Amino acid sequence: MKSNRKVEENFLWDLIMKKHFTIAWTFPKLVVSSILLISIICIFYNLSFSNASNPSNHRSNIINTLHVVGQAMPPPVSSPPKLSPPEKTTLHHLVFGIAASARLWEHRKNYIKLWWKPQEMRGTVWLDKAVANRSDDYLLPPVKISGDTSKFKYKNLKGHRSAIRISRIVSETLRLGFEDVRWFVMGDDDTYFVPENLVRVLSKYDHNQLYYIGSLSESHLQNIHFSYGMAYGGGGFAISYPLAKALAKMQDKCIQRYPGLYGSDDRIHACMAELGIPLSKEPGFHQYDVYGSLLGLLSAHPVAPLISIHHLDVVEPIFPNVNRVQALQRLGVPIKLDSAAIMQQSVCYDKTRSWTISVSWGYTVQIYRGIFSVREMEMPARTFLNWYKRADYTGFSFNTRPFARHACQKPFVFYLSNALYNKNTNQTASEYVQHRLPSSECKWNMADPSRIERVQVYKKPDPHLWDKAPRRNCCRVLPRKKKGTMVIDVGVCGEDDVIELR
Repeated sequence: MKSNRKVEENFLWDLIMKKHFTIAWTFPKLVVSSILLISIICIFYNLSFSNASNPSNHRSNIINTLHVVGQAMPPPVSSPPKLSPPEKTTLHHLVFGIAASARLWEHRKNYIKLWWKPQEMRGTVWLDKAVANRSDDYLLPPVKISGDTSKFKYKNLKGHRSAIRISRIVSETLRLGFEDVRWFVMGDDDTYFVPENLVRVLSKYDHNQLYYIGSLSESHLQNIHFSYGMAYGGGGFAISYPLAKALAKMQDKCIQRYPGLYGSDDRIHACMAELGIPLSKEPGFHQYDVYGSLLGLLSAHPVAPLISIHHLDVVEPIFPNVNRVQALQRLGVPIKLDSAAIMQQSVCYDKTRSWTISVSWGYTVQIYRGIFSVREMEMPARTFLNWYKRADYTGFSFNTRPFARHACQKPFVFYLSNALYNKNTNQTASEYVQHRLPSSECKWNMADPSRIERVQVYKKPDPHLWDKAPRRNCCRVLPRKKKGTMVIDVGVCGEDDVIELR
């Protein structure tokens, strides 16, 4: 028993001695470490203080001190390189595919010459068969013959199988291998384009995405029969390059699935539906499924760039007493001066004479007896008939107002006669001459607009008009300088401008 107790005492003694030794050893070690850390901090402080006046050495001293502590400084973060802004979309990035027929080519090519720019634009006219070469061919896009479509079924009894050929124009144009293309634009040979405005509209969209851009028919019945989600081909539509590639891969198989469709544009729409691409609507594309005069439509154009006018052989010339080509030649004058503003409506009042004035820049000025609200003036007057001639005004896909027949309520219409640009004042001066028609005498006791022979409109060009939120321009009647002449200033509305009736 004694021996066991002795062993236990020795064990306890050894344990106490080891613990004491460990404590004795650990304490000095902590003291030395603390002294070392304080010394390093002092060195760091002294280096920083001594080099405060020398910024070039400040960074290296900090790095060296941190290396002493044993922590490496990460390399400095360099600022990212500045990215150059993306290249703007221009006419060069557009390729046109124009549907035409050999039978009408000699006549309709004159429309294309009015807007085509051979040195700036690219595209192809697709015909059903060859035509004779002419001396003016250099003013037109190159002509090609569409591929054989006899293998495709066509079962619509009211249509024509040329719709299959025309529907494949985008795919056939893609396969020609144009480089640096962002958009393919489809149109007909009786379509008049304003290319600068087309570029303005397409520039809003990312051409790297899948886009199908166009507009509807003016006829509600047409849209019901075909679709409110379809771009009408005569008014023109645009397809982004990636979408054109996707379409070309599947279009022939897609067409085979729709032998009963009527036209080319509904076949394109059917394939777009299969690809899952909706129509992006732009109101500046105009199918103009109407008959008669476009006066009411063009003089109350939507607040959007004018892109196209279709059915030139169906509607009346847009200017009186000239043929259709001459009328479009005249329209080309203000387009060259200020394409962004062409057909843009502004409304103002001559309150001393109780007149309402509607300016469609580059096209017409109309003077009405009486004061009418802008809300009423921005609705097109029905100078035209529906595509379905038996349909009444409810057959249109937009609001309209009746065209006045009463002698005192008819507008006095002044058509563009000429337009010029003054570089010294940076202003356009356009002149509009009254178009006189036989009419009965108005017996109202108020100022008579028939005494105005011409209207002069002054306006500064605004190429960036559509880079801003859409807003109608403002117009102001200026003091008269000559008897029988009205002078109007048109321009961007000021911040507080309101078109008030009174």
